[in-house]
Amino acid sequence: MGLTRAICAAGLAFATLGAGGALVARQLVPPAADAEVRVAAPTPSVSSAAPACGPGQDSVLAVADRSAPGGRRSVWVHRPAGQDRADIPVLYLLHGYPADPTALVNGSLLHRLDGEMCRTGRPFVVAVPDGRAGNLDTEWGDDARGRFAIETFVTQQAVALVEGTLRRAPALRAIGGFSMGGYGAAALALRHPDEYRQVAAFSGYYRIDDPDGVFGNRPAAHAPDRLLDAATGQRYFLVEGQGEHTRLRVGSIRGEADRLATALLSRQVTVSVSHPPGGHGNDAWYPQLGSMVDFLTLGWPGSAPQSH
Repeated sequence: MGLTRAICAAGLAFATLGAGGALVARQLVPPAADAEVRVAAPTPSVSSAAPACGPGQDSVLAVADRSAPGGRRSVWVHRPAGQDRADIPVLYLLHGYPADPTALVNGSLLHRLDGEMCRTGRPFVVAVPDGRAGNLDTEWGDDARGRFAIETFVTQQAVALVEGTLRRAPALRAIGGFSMGGYGAAALALRHPDEYRQVAAFSGYYRIDDPDGVFGNRPAAHAPDRLLDAATGQRYFLVEGQGEHTRLRVGSIRGEADRLATALLSRQVTVSVSHPPGGHGNDAWYPQLGSMVDFLTLGWPGSAPQSH
């Protein structure tokens, strides 16, 4: 893909929060290649509400996968304080290219989302899968030549790892992402409409941009703008910075959010579009996280937000 998707891929990222905020860092280490990762299934308790404020729990879960870094494909999981339950929503967040999950979990993103959960009183799980396969631009797909199967990992294996026996209803499952991850979120939601009800895409593109030939001779089957008949009943939160000019193989990302929104609205699909100051990066994206959480919370069914 002929674009530079600007998410820091470093193993440790720092960010300043607020006008005079403190410098914070978050470090999660993926499991060793030979490590067994097992998760005890929590016992559901529908009578006790999970608190929206307080320290949560971080973990890295994985399955064996020769195409993944270290031979294991991981998903980083941030659970809110309290006991996990099947009525707590899950947001699956997809990173961009050439970034990796640590670009999201080691910076200020999770801290900001914790703050939004505290504000709204509605907790949710954040899961960040690893979409890498060497230096290939995976487009969050299953490779036509069998080099990797990342769509299958996100939509099946990661869900099993994160949700376990507490399988969520599709209405309690959202998928979002940044740049290539924004494309992936829209594409996977439309290819699996029975699994996801809400999409949050930041600087995504909604047509094919596949420099490494992941989709072979069937690219249209992975083009969000060709799959919109599947969007019935879904909700879309789209962000594109005013300074967005990131190049694609043909054209650029600029205008993609409005183009998709127009097509969705013509199908009576709920859409929110924002064009904040900034370009292709956190300067445009992260100030919109509060609005994203409000949008998702409005769409999640279940009990009313807990007071705190």
